[in-house]
Amino acid sequence: MPYELKLSGPQQVELVPYEDDPVQPDQVRARAVLSGISHGTELNLYRGSSPFGDKQFDRELRLFLPQAEVPAPIALGYEWVGRVTETGSRVTHLQPGDLVHLMLPHRETHTVEAFHVPYMGRLEALPSLVTSEQAIFIALAGVALQAVHDARIKVGDRVAVFGLGVIGLFVVQLARLNGAAWIDAMDPIAGRRELALGFGADRVLDPAACDVGYEIKSASSHRGADVAIEVSGHYPALHEAIRCVRQAGRVVAAGFYQGGGTALHLGEEWHHNRVTMVSSMAVWQNPHRDYPLWDRARIDRVVVDLLASRLLRVDGLITQRFPFTQVAGAYELIDRHPGDVVKVVLTYD
Repeated sequence: MPYELKLSGPQQVELVPYEDDPVQPDQVRARAVLSGISHGTELNLYRGSSPFGDKQFDRELRLFLPQAEVPAPIALGYEWVGRVTETGSRVTHLQPGDLVHLMLPHRETHTVEAFHVPYMGRLEALPSLVTSEQAIFIALAGVALQAVHDARIKVGDRVAVFGLGVIGLFVVQLARLNGAAWIDAMDPIAGRRELALGFGADRVLDPAACDVGYEIKSASSHRGADVAIEVSGHYPALHEAIRCVRQAGRVVAAGFYQGGGTALHLGEEWHHNRVTMVSSMAVWQNPHRDYPLWDRARIDRVVVDLLASRLLRVDGLITQRFPFTQVAGAYELIDRHPGDVVKVVLTYD
């Protein structure tokens, strides 16, 4: 019997058995190869710091409202890669053995409608040039590409990137592909700063060791970055992103922020420099700002092409692998020792 991961309470994960129903004519079933743990969204749910812990999101009103009842155990994960094992009678574009990526939770199998997958539309086999280790990053690379689109980077722009986890390291690469002339990259973890240099950052700064806003503005003839992209999800980093941009500059907030923003002092640079702040969210039924020319399916197709061509690199990003049966240890490692990890993935027999 296969197993799936459930979060029953803060820092309480368990593997729960389930049964697969017969595959229907329009369905396809795949068995897991790898799944990636999100160090932002998932860890906030795991820690109980996410607004979903005591609130529910009303999709019609687009409001967080008080939770009506005690939430049931929830599934975690949205970075799942597997191989097709069975197809329905009306599915002809997929074959057993095809590698597929799904934005669905950690579990040993997934059975989905082949012509209408959540967030993705029609399920397609990944190109043969894309490995499972690359495919595990499709969702996060899509978040990074969405943030770069929201940043409206122009050829010659000076860009600052705050937070050098997986998404930030993709942002560094994509900002360069999009025409950035200079990229400053910030993170307190030395190993991540080294990765950023390898991925094309011109300079890396430790926010714990210097005044980042001053360093960026004093080194720029037009007094600041044209665009700052914040992906760490920490309010102090968001405040520094605001401080570092030029007058009327743009800040893209792509992190998953928790709690109150006491580190934000909006009466300072944000107010006096007329800074534009943009929320970047690629899912939850949010349209791309250039929809219908761009949508989530197109974002994913571009990411897959960039991975296949090696224009978007993932070398060095996977730092730990855990068997699915030891998933509790994986979450505990990320929670307690975030500086020791870049990307943790789960492996399946």
